[in-house]
Amino acid sequence: MTPYLDAGAWQESWDRQQEAYLPDREERFSAMLDLVEAVAGPAPRILDLAGGTGSISLRTLRRFPRGTTTLVDVDPVLLAIARASLDDRTAIVTTDLREPTWAADLPHDGYDAVLTATALHWLPSDRLAELYREVAAVLRPGGVLVNADHMPDDGLPTLNARLVERADARREARYAAGAVLSWPGWWEHVAADPVLGPLVEERKKVFTGEHGGDWTPPVSWHVAALRDAGFTEVGVAWRGGTDAAVVGVR
Repeated sequence: MTPYLDAGAWQESWDRQQEAYLPDREERFSAMLDLVEAVAGPAPRILDLAGGTGSISLRTLRRFPRGTTTLVDVDPVLLAIARASLDDRTAIVTTDLREPTWAADLPHDGYDAVLTATALHWLPSDRLAELYREVAAVLRPGGVLVNADHMPDDGLPTLNARLVERADARREARYAAGAVLSWPGWWEHVAADPVLGPLVEERKKVFTGEHGGDWTPPVSWHVAALRDAGFTEVGVAWRGGTDAAVVGVR
């Protein structure tokens, strides 16, 4: 029998695994889409940056049935889940944000919004600063970039450390109880799947060794980098603990 990829099951599995790290994940997605609605109305054109399995695109199209998204990523496993999950309102593009030429693979520019969540912290500082400039170039005037990621508040170093310790302890307790899969545990399930498993070897070629240094500067760094990239308005639109969503208006 031909192997079958149950995209719904893998989306649920991915969501649960991610929520172990981000208990307020749905809240941040909702806040991001509120911004989209404010600038683009009911039929936005969205670039889902480092979109992975399609978490943002799926929620965007659920909220805006007349909208369209372009999802870009380089991970063959996550892209396989995205392709099995999304319909023709989404263009899926395999491109590497580590390379400055990534935007040449986009089907168009003039996006109303570029959305990304807990993905860009894998990039080093110089590359992320350049990426912000490149993103500005594919937005229409008045469009927005929203990046929700690990961005601690500069003024609360002691409290931030305690919040991280608390989050780590709660996550480890959930792992110990078997409530959710850990990151390594999720990838063990991927490797055992007849459809996704063969893509793991392809993934290893894309990511030689581990991801980057998991670089998480304070939110002030992102605000300054977005201003340097030419965004006309920059600020923080959402915060949850040591995470935040920064916004740049083109």
